[in-house]
Amino acid sequence: MAEVLVNLSNRHIHLSQEDVDVLFGAGYALKQFKDLKQPGQYACEEVVTIAGDKGKIERVRVLGPCRPESQCEIMQSDAIKLTTQQVPVKESGKLDGSASFEIIGPAGSINKDKGLMIAKRHIHMDPESAANFGIEDNQVVSLKVGVEGRETIFGDVVARVNKAYALEAHLDLDEGNACGIGNGTMGEIIK
Repeated sequence: MAEVLVNLSNRHIHLSQEDVDVLFGAGYALKQFKDLKQPGQYACEEVVTIAGDKGKIERVRVLGPCRPESQCEIMQSDAIKLTTQQVPVKESGKLDGSASFEIIGPAGSINKDKGLMIAKRHIHMDPESAANFGIEDNQVVSLKVGVEGRETIFGDVVARVNKAYALEAHLDLDEGNACGIGNGTMGEIIK
């Protein structure tokens, strides 16, 4: 059985340094708050507000380090509150076709014509784990998780293999709540 640690992602935002400068002030450096499981990734002390044509969500956590382009990953339940636009399910970093939104920080705001998305379910894998499971980069698998009476098999889970990754599956909070799981749950990969 191919087991993997499953952690849940809450809404969060990745910012470019250019956008950090607008939102927090020129030359501002994000402050690391807590390391994440993926090497080199961390939650920052900073939070922003995101807004759509229907509403806004405050205290959206910034994750670091800075990226080439800003993107905000939300849940389906957030999309319903935030905008009348269709917010697509996308892989992180693949911004084409994502939705527009506004980011509001303490020093300024930015209207983005893309970058708002619902994160696609995925599994980070180091090459050794991928080889042990017989899984290749970008292979689509299923993931079985859940408590008794709420066991669920999530399909359309993309495996992302990279030597910089630690073995970990990511679902969002909506998905975790649907099957009664929290961070640290073990899941079974089904090919």
